[in-house]
Amino acid sequence: MQGNDREGKSGDSNHQLHKEDVMKVTRRRFLQIAGLSIASIPLARLGLNLKSLEAYAAGFKLEGTKEVISICGFCSCGCNIIMHVKDGRLISSEGDPDYPVSEGALCAKGAAFTSMHNNDHRLQKPKYRAPGGDKWEEKDWDFVLDRIAKRVKETRDKDFMLKNAKGQQVNRVESLFQLGSSQMDNEECSLAHQMLRGLGVVHMDHQARV
Repeated sequence: MQGNDREGKSGDSNHQLHKEDVMKVTRRRFLQIAGLSIASIPLARLGLNLKSLEAYAAGFKLEGTKEVISICGFCSCGCNIIMHVKDGRLISSEGDPDYPVSEGALCAKGAAFTSMHNNDHRLQKPKYRAPGGDKWEEKDWDFVLDRIAKRVKETRDKDFMLKNAKGQQVNRVESLFQLGSSQMDNEECSLAHQMLRGLGVVHMDHQARV
C-alpha cells in the first residue's frame, strides 16, 4: 500500500511538473515545436502516397450520392462543376478536371458553391419591409413582383428624361439602378440588359464583376 501511495504521489508530482513545463515553454522551444509541426504537414513530399487514404475518407461523405455535371453560374466562364447529390440535396461539389478552361480548378465563388446553397442564412421566400417599418414580412411572389413593377413604372414616369441640358435627345432615366445577380446565366443577363435598355436605364452593374 505504501508503495502504491508513493507511486501515486510520484505520478501526481510528475503530472504537476509536466503542467509547469507546458506553462513555461520558452520561445526557443516554441519555435522547435512549430517547426516540427510544419515539417510534418507535407507528408507527400517524403514519398508517402496519400491518394488512397484521401479517396477512402472521401468515400464516406459521397457514399450513395449521384454524380451530376452542372455549370457554375457565377460568371460567363461557365465552368463545369461535379455535383454530388443525395435525396435531392447537394452534398458536395468540385471542379471538373475534364473542363478545358479551368481544368478542375474553381475560383473562390465556385469553391463556395455547396456552402452557399446549404446555408441557414439563405433566403428562400421573398421578404418585404414596409416604408418606415422595422420588421420583415414574408410575402408571395405575386405581391413582390407586382410591387416592383409598380414602383419601376412610377419612377420612370416621374424621372424619364427626353433631352439633356444641351438639348440632345437621350431618352433615359437616371434614378433607377439594377445590380445583376451572379446566379443569372448569360441568357438571363442578356434579357435583363435588353429590358433595362428599353426602359431607358443607364445605371447597371453585375454582382459577378464586383
